[in-house]
Amino acid sequence: MKKFISAIVPVAAVFVSFAGAQTKEITLIAPGGIRAAVEQLIPGFERKTGYKVKATFGSGLGTKLQVARGESFDVPIVQPPYPEVLESGNVVVSSAKTLASVSVGIAVKRGAVRPDISTADALKRTLLAAKSVAYPDSKGGAAAGVSFEEALRKLGIASQMEPKLKRAQGGAAAMAMTAKGEAEIGVTFLSEMSEPGLDIVGALPKDVVAPTTLVAFVGGHSKDPAGAKALVDWLASPDAAAIYKAQGMQPGR
Repeated sequence: MKKFISAIVPVAAVFVSFAGAQTKEITLIAPGGIRAAVEQLIPGFERKTGYKVKATFGSGLGTKLQVARGESFDVPIVQPPYPEVLESGNVVVSSAKTLASVSVGIAVKRGAVRPDISTADALKRTLLAAKSVAYPDSKGGAAAGVSFEEALRKLGIASQMEPKLKRAQGGAAAMAMTAKGEAEIGVTFLSEMSEPGLDIVGALPKDVVAPTTLVAFVGGHSKDPAGAKALVDWLASPDAAAIYKAQGMQPGR
């Protein structure tokens, strides 16, 4: 019996070692605006390749700063402009692939009257008439919040809107406030409008707020460049494009 057990142990050890070697991990960082789509895409990539993906999500500005200052990720997804990212050496510049773009939009509580936001003037009238507007706080680095505040300045109504603004900790929180009726209008990226109880009105006019683009890179210090490239290719694939569309995003450029 002892001889039998001693013969099995080395075989078991080899098997465990082999199984562990088959599961490699790829790290990814991305802004919250693409989170829903990426989380849908990860399982298919893992099934296809055998890799496991560890994803981290944050604000648009925050993730960009993390990459620029040298936090190591196999696949960073960032929003232009990003000169600090390119100059840092923390991404492989030639590996860049544009995944999708997403617009800032407006939602209201389900069943509420849908306001007119078809033009800059119509949007201005709608915002001035609203009793309250929830949006992600730009102080946390939320790109949608930054874009919305820029829109208010561009429309010339920033000071008039200030008493009506309800700043939330992220787009999801802004949408939850809107769905509950705590804010008359909710503003964030269209891709973050998944809260039940909402009616999506649509995107803000492009001459007021341009869509935000999301670009994936192979990390400059990736521990597995081949695996990182495979994930970038998957995120830029036709299968991914269909999911981006379903999330209210525009694939590619």
